[in-house]
Amino acid sequence: MVASTTVFSAFSSLIRLITATIFSAGLLLRDKCLQSSITSSCQKVERFNLTSLGSSVSSCVGKTRAASASVEAGAASSIWTAESDVLKALAQIIDPDFGTDIVSCGFVKDLQIDEAQGEVSFRLELTTPACPIKDMFEQKANEVVSMLPWVKNVNVTMSAQPARPIFAGQLPPGLQTVSNIVAVSSCKGGVGKSTVAVNLAYTLADMGARVGIFDADIYGPSLPTMVSPENRLLEMNPEKRTIIPTEYLGVKLVSFGFAGQGRAIMRGPMVSGVINQLLTTTEWGELDYLVIDMPPGTGDIQLTLCQVVPLTAAVIVTTPQKLAFIDVAKGVRMFSKLKVPCVAVVENMCHFDADGKRYYPFGRGSGTQVVEQFGIPHLFDLPIRPTLSASGDSGMPEVVADPLGEVSKTFQNLGVCVVQQCAKIRKQVSTAVMYDNIIKAIKVKVPDSDEEFYLHPATVRRNDRSAQSVDEWTGEQKLQYTDVPEDIEPEEIRPMGNYAVSITWPDGFNQIAPYDQLQTMERLVSVPELTPVEA
Repeated sequence: MVASTTVFSAFSSLIRLITATIFSAGLLLRDKCLQSSITSSCQKVERFNLTSLGSSVSSCVGKTRAASASVEAGAASSIWTAESDVLKALAQIIDPDFGTDIVSCGFVKDLQIDEAQGEVSFRLELTTPACPIKDMFEQKANEVVSMLPWVKNVNVTMSAQPARPIFAGQLPPGLQTVSNIVAVSSCKGGVGKSTVAVNLAYTLADMGARVGIFDADIYGPSLPTMVSPENRLLEMNPEKRTIIPTEYLGVKLVSFGFAGQGRAIMRGPMVSGVINQLLTTTEWGELDYLVIDMPPGTGDIQLTLCQVVPLTAAVIVTTPQKLAFIDVAKGVRMFSKLKVPCVAVVENMCHFDADGKRYYPFGRGSGTQVVEQFGIPHLFDLPIRPTLSASGDSGMPEVVADPLGEVSKTFQNLGVCVVQQCAKIRKQVSTAVMYDNIIKAIKVKVPDSDEEFYLHPATVRRNDRSAQSVDEWTGEQKLQYTDVPEDIEPEEIRPMGNYAVSITWPDGFNQIAPYDQLQTMERLVSVPELTPVEA
């Protein structure tokens, strides 16, 4: 009997020790979850632990500890319910660009709740400070949270994500804090491309973005005429051997015309080298948008620009004449081959108004033809205005000289379009190819495609077409089927421009997998569907 009592006593002590340990771990996990960013998965884990651990403790421990656990669980449940209420309310706000609620987009940060005082504070971190609907987000967030019955005061602060490109590892140091690089191109001289580039840049700056302009026309730089910075010469940082851009009205500027050399007289390869140096060795700092005023044509210079930096998007400028359309079509095809999305067409010098009538001196339809033939989603018309031309010659952009005029409204609409399309492209590219660690498969959803499919990692690795896997001379397969284990998993997947991803494998090999090649690989037919666990 004594032995039985001793064993029972020891067993009871062991149970109490294990229960106390689990209880402590549960509280630690709960605190950790509450201090981290608010996510639904963290809430589910916390609720599960609080409920299950609370019941375990109350059944295995004495009345005193059971009462204590009940109080802890009740307080935590109250906090969880308050956070859940706030997040459910904010989830009613849908981002029109992404088609997803702002909670799922990860915009809600620093959520703090004082339920006793009825106070709620949080920060909405948007993808860009130039978000055209940031005021709407702030207003709606205040409204939906204020409607909760226990909320008395709501404090919403707005911010934007730090400037960072999707392809940071592939960029020169000077461009590694530039979020979006937008090319303004026409492939035809004299259609107003520089006018559009400069006014677009200052429109984006007026929307709250940090902006820079790079004038890539070495033979005929336009930027020194269209803006009037106090310092009209680029400076060099002697220690870093980098270029310090000049500024005008808060926009950073780099042009060969500011190098003290005027217009270049040199051969193509030298021009490409100058453009590369000006663009990549400049200390741009943190920029949300770098607008590149592309030179006319589709030759070495244009290809160099597209290959040196991964362009986020392109804006095409044309005029109503058929001759302009022919050259513009070449440029659109060039961007298409280089996998650079064209997001808008600007048809310049479309019309003018006189005597109560609208006249079209150069005809109509070139811009519409570009949109219809190449599927570019947005078209903007610019009228013939003496003030638009005069502002370019005077050194003050039209959107700065007359911010409420008709031309400025057109550029505001163009700016909104560029911001929205760049945000969509960044999201599509960053999530195009991802590894699902739960089902052990690579998920692929190519930008501008509604199709989503899964690939086995070993299949992707075996289909590498680089010189390490295939003999370049004979075409003989050097990487054998059995060389790749079936359970291989990628260590990292990173976007490579808008056309491919770089996959790092456990053996240190970096595989470049173009989207076109991924679409031709053997797909997984049966993919397990994960059933969400109800809280």
